[in-house]
Amino acid sequence: MAVTMIEKAKGLLAVPTPRANLYGTLAAAALAATAAVLMAGVMVLGPGVRFDEAVVEGSAPGPV
Repeated sequence: MAVTMIEKAKGLLAVPTPRANLYGTLAAAALAATAAVLMAGVMVLGPGVRFDEAVVEGSAPGPV
């Protein structure tokens, strides 16, 4: 009985073999493609492009 319990415990401690995950691979590829497109957009726009902020006009607060 002790021998079978030891063999059963050894079987439970075995390291499982990793399996390939198709969806994980596709998600990693999509993330890399998105990052590449965003970096290319930054390189095309470059440092010379400026987005001016809108000026908000209003009255200055006066004495209460």
